[in-house]
Amino acid sequence: MKKTLILLSLVAALCIIPFFIDHGGEFGGADGQAEAQIMEIAPNYTPWFESLYKPASGEIESLLFTLQGSLGTAVIFYILGYYRRSRKDHDRN
Repeated sequence: MKKTLILLSLVAALCIIPFFIDHGGEFGGADGQAEAQIMEIAPNYTPWFESLYKPASGEIESLLFTLQGSLGTAVIFYILGYYRRSRKDHDRN
């Protein structure tokens, strides 16, 4: 019981502490950092193509990114479950 409470308090601390740490600004993400580096190295660089869809806000962009990750995870675990089930059925016969 004591071990469980300690682990739960550590998990809670890991969830709460980052809100109080000053990161020195807003996180821009890897895409923005990569673009800045490319423009520093080759200022005349032009991208090969433009985005097909530009989300109206950062929240919508985050939602679409999360949805993409969730769908990818679902596909991967469906495939793993399918192969595991077919292996179990094969072992029974």
